[in-house]
Formats: sequence, C-alpha cells, structure tokens
Amino acid sequence: MSTNLAALQLIEADLRAVDAVISNRLQSDVPLVAQVARYIIAAGGKRLRPSLLLLTSAAFGCRDPRRIELAAVVEFIHTATLLHDDVVDESTLRRGRATANQRFGNPASVLVGDFLYSRAFQMMVDAGDARILRVLADATNVIAEGEVLQLMNLHDASLDEAGYLRVIQSKTAKLFEASARIGAMLAGAGEGAERDCAEFGAALGTAFQVIDDLLDYAGDAAEMGKNLGDDLREGKTTLPLIVAMQRADATGRDRIRTAIEQGSGDLAAIAEVVHATGAIEATRAAAASQAARACDAARRLPAGPAREALLELGADLLTRRT
Repeated sequence: MSTNLAALQLIEADLRAVDAVISNRLQSDVPLVAQVARYIIAAGGKRLRPSLLLLTSAAFGCRDPRRIELAAVVEFIHTATLLHDDVVDESTLRRGRATANQRFGNPASVLVGDFLYSRAFQMMVDAGDARILRVLADATNVIAEGEVLQLMNLHDASLDEAGYLRVIQSKTAKLFEASARIGAMLAGAGEGAERDCAEFGAALGTAFQVIDDLLDYAGDAAEMGKNLGDDLREGKTTLPLIVAMQRADATGRDRIRTAIEQGSGDLAAIAEVVHATGAIEATRAAAASQAARACDAARRLPAGPAREALLELGADLLTRRT
C-alpha cells in the first residue's frame, strides 16, 4: 500500500510520536537486543496496524495519550511475529534487505522476538485498562495459533479456501481487528462502535493478506523487497493456487500439487497456470469482497476526515503492488 496516502498524512504527527515511543522502548542493557530490534524496525514498513488504531480513535474524536503507546504496542507485536516468521520460513529477504535471521542468526531473531512480545505486554499493563489488555492478549494468542495452523498445513495441496481463510484470519487479520477495536475502546464509543471497528479491521486484514499472497505470483520482486515464489517454496497453499487447481486441467493440477507437496517446482510454469486459469483475477475479486466489507463497516462510523481516511485505506488496498 502507498505510504503517501492522505489517510496517513492525517495522522502524520501521531505516527512520528509512535516512532519516538518505539525508539525509546527498544532500549535494553543487552546490546544485541537493541541491535536486532532496531535493525528490523529501521527496515520500515507500512505501520498499518498502528494507523488503524490512531484513525479509529480519531474517528470518535479521541485524543487519549495512551493511543500513542498502544499503537507502538501493536507494532511491537507485529514485529515480533515477523522475526519468528522469518525463522520458521527460513526467509532471507524482507523489505529489500537481509532478514534479521539471515543477518544475526536464528537464535538471536527468536529471542529478540520474545523480547518484543514481553516489552509489548509491559506497555499494555501500563495502559491500565483490563479490557484492552484482554483484547491484545487474546489477539496475540490467536496469532500464535494461526502460525501453528499454517505450519500444520504446509505441503497440504488439499487445503480448501475455508481452511486457507481460517489461517489468515488468525495469523494476519486478528491484529488488524484488535488495533481497530482498541481505537473505539479508548474513545469509549460503545459496544456497537467497537464491533464496527473490529469488523473493519478484520476484513481489511483479510484483504491485505489475500493481496499479499497474490503478489507472490503477480508482483515485482524489486518493488516488493522480497523473493517472489517464497510461498510455493515453503509449501504454502494460498488462494491463487487453490483457485488454479480448481480450474486447471489435469496436467496443471498435478504440476501445482506436486510443487506444493515437494516445496519445489518451476515457478514460471506454475505462475503461467495461475494466470491462464484466471486465478489472479479471482483472487483479486476475493480481496475486493473483503475490502468492500471493510468499507461498509467504516461507513457506520461518524462522518469526518478519519472515516474518509479509513475508506481510502480500503480502496487503496486493491491497487497494492508492494
């Protein structure tokens, strides 16, 4: 997604404050902790999850100073999952440079990921709100379950769309959902508004991951800053492959199935089947459906610049190329 959206310009000052909190909270008496953590944080990123929290709180006119700390919390949780993911997936490239595990080794990446999780929970407690703590603790638990579920599904070419969605709604969308919900909670907007914000976040997060999986077969490695075809090499059955197997002839189905089960294959030939069967368009349509659901939820929020910014995020998602 674009980093120069008006949506993010609206909260530009808040995002700078979040970055300051992140920098301050990365302090540690153990030099390697700060070194690894700063390495991955400095790689950039879209700050989407903090942005959702800031925008949903802004939609209700909330200026509670805790929004800055909690936005940093969700970024720490997200970053911890990236550190652990890259170890599990044996990834070598993220955001255009070597992953932390490639640079510092697997043990350091795992342990610094643990540090970020524990620092996030320290900050949650400081917020002094048991309901917010519960939402974030539950989300973190669901994310971990989603990671394990994805691990169990590796090299399983029989995975269907429902099984695929269950993984990404746990692994990715849950933190989007929690981030958006917390904005409404900080504002004291009420249960109905919390549900609307949660629905927005969950749908947006689902659409985001569907597009991310699509770009493994239709993206540009230089623009994305990661290796294309990694999902296939890791044996992940994503929606483009599921749709392609449903639509391809026997030869195409066998080619994809074998590649998933073995974690290897001719990426160009697989991509050709994915494109020829219309799986790219079908996957983008599935993402569009989720983005539309997110926008429907956003339209139930109070009118104003923050709501328009949330709608812009939903629309921009569908043109995402990186």
